[in-house]
Amino acid sequence: MCSIRVETLQGMPVSELQVEMVERKGIGHPDSICDAIMDRVSIELSKEYVSQFGRILHHNIDKAFLVAGDAEVRFGGGIVREPMKLIFGDRATDGLNGREVPIREIAIRTAKNWLRENLRFVDPGGPDTMDGPHMTYQLEIKPGSAELVDIFSRSTIGANDTSAAVGYWPMTETERLVRETEQFINSRTFKEEFPEAGEDVKVMGVRLGRELRLTSAVAFVDRFIESEAQYFRRKQQIYEAVMAFLSKRTTMDKIIFDLNTLDEPGRGVGGIYLSVLGTSAESGDSGQIGRGNKVNGVISINRPMGTEAAAGKNPVSHVGKIYSVFTHQVAQKVAEEVPGVREVYIWMVSQIGKPINEPVTAAQVIVAKGARKSAVERHVHEVVERELAGIQVFCRDLAAGKYSIC
Repeated sequence: MCSIRVETLQGMPVSELQVEMVERKGIGHPDSICDAIMDRVSIELSKEYVSQFGRILHHNIDKAFLVAGDAEVRFGGGIVREPMKLIFGDRATDGLNGREVPIREIAIRTAKNWLRENLRFVDPGGPDTMDGPHMTYQLEIKPGSAELVDIFSRSTIGANDTSAAVGYWPMTETERLVRETEQFINSRTFKEEFPEAGEDVKVMGVRLGRELRLTSAVAFVDRFIESEAQYFRRKQQIYEAVMAFLSKRTTMDKIIFDLNTLDEPGRGVGGIYLSVLGTSAESGDSGQIGRGNKVNGVISINRPMGTEAAAGKNPVSHVGKIYSVFTHQVAQKVAEEVPGVREVYIWMVSQIGKPINEPVTAAQVIVAKGARKSAVERHVHEVVERELAGIQVFCRDLAAGKYSIC
């Protein structure tokens, strides 16, 4: 049986604090690339396991490194001198009962498909080639340890790690605006108007009282920029488009938006943020799994955060992934269903080998004035208990890719 504790917290919700800091790394950021590709590999591997064996087998593709390449930016279009390298790690079952699982082919095919779908100017290589003009691949995925693999053969699949996670709800306006700003800049309609805006977009939000300052870095694609003057002209137009977007989505007293603050006019390509492929991974910055956004899409400095890299972990036994996503889902259910809850945090911790539906669970809530704490706590307990009872359905959805983890 799981243990559920509910307690009320003193203090204010994060949205009422005087200082709040939130970050989001966009889809073309090197860390986000690692997270997204490795989680897609886990999803595709899970499909293959189910197809061949009727169940998901042991795998954790949660160690990955994107080695930056080398590129030369130029007005009108630069060149890639050395491709990026994507290194896949960790562990995956490569066969069972004499039948092999084509781990290497699945991993590389999945990476190429993701790159082709999400990074407009990256050529990941064709289906019949190992490497591409802009990306090479190194597979370091090995079979798992005997004891962890054996978990998947038992009548009840238990947790394959002793791990903790925390989720919360609701998101603050700052968190929402930071996430939506990046999503807007990386939207299809925005790219149609501003094709020079690359996918490597980073947004940092700092709220002081009711004033929000957003600082964004957007890699401009050099083939669309013929001169320094054109760069700054288009940068101003992007600024105006983002400010118009923000003005319709905020209740803040004031919003300040700063774009590419390292720029310095008069220094040519050395004084502006240009890229060949739209991502800094082409030459400026390597990437690593687990350093990107948390599973709710932001990195919120004011919130408690777990240390697990959820991307790429298996969705049926690795609680580092399951609880990281599940706690946010449960917190949302509590906040939406329990009257009097202003803010809620859900904590879960597993013990390796124990059933995943029996974590030690804590719910911490900030209660509205006038609400009866005992009634709120009882109702919260009921919601958490109900959601835990349905965790197997949640895991099936997680395995199918129905929850975004970055």
